Amino acid sequence: MGRLIEELDYRPTEMGPLVLRRRWVAAIDADVVEVILGDEHLMSSLFTVGEIELTVRGLAAVKGEDLRVLVGGLGLGYTARAALASPRVASVDVVDALGPVIEWHRAGLVPIGDSLGQEPRCTLSHGDFFGWFDAPREAGDRFDAVLLDIDHSPRQLLHPDHGRFYTVEGLERVRAALSARGVFAMWSDEGPDDAFMAVLTKVFPAARAEVVAFDNPLTGGQSTCTIYVAGREAA
Repeated sequence: MGRLIEELDYRPTEMGPLVLRRRWVAAIDADVVEVILGDEHLMSSLFTVGEIELTVRGLAAVKGEDLRVLVGGLGLGYTARAALASPRVASVDVVDALGPVIEWHRAGLVPIGDSLGQEPRCTLSHGDFFGWFDAPREAGDRFDAVLLDIDHSPRQLLHPDHGRFYTVEGLERVRAALSARGVFAMWSDEGPDDAFMAVLTKVFPAARAEVVAFDNPLTGGQSTCTIYVAGREAA
């Protein structure tokens, strides 16, 4: 065992101090890497099932090959890496509002190293994912899958401005950016939200909330998250 907590990087941002740290966790007798933004615990390498299942379940709902994928939120990169692992995926565009997170990936400071930056099918962009849909997209510039993992849930937001996305108007802009076979999928740290499902089903003819259970070594039991999957085509 080394130091209990090792700060790998610290950056001030408009959303608060951003920290990448390595922490020894006694329950697993190993180090984990965590991303902290202000008082918010954004991600840990201890819990990656939800991020991976976001990709697995989102892509499973899309038909065909040569898929063009957009990922909102880079984090430690597990969602994007899972997409690139699929032979059906032609390209992955990742958008993150925090420039330092992209720098961490390019420098290989995250557990998956610099693999995303070395992958020719993957583009990492610094920008506002929620503003990505404000301008109309051309027919040839649409995505087959949009995978979102930024806020904790449709109610627990990292920034109040994100609230405009989780509305009929916001989701209609996402739908317009999808191809005819396109699917929107989103991770949430909370259980299925009936109010959000009501909004989602107003926009997408096929929408569901899937609960994902995974082992939690910190509690000795299981924890859950929710993956929302919504397609332009009826199921």
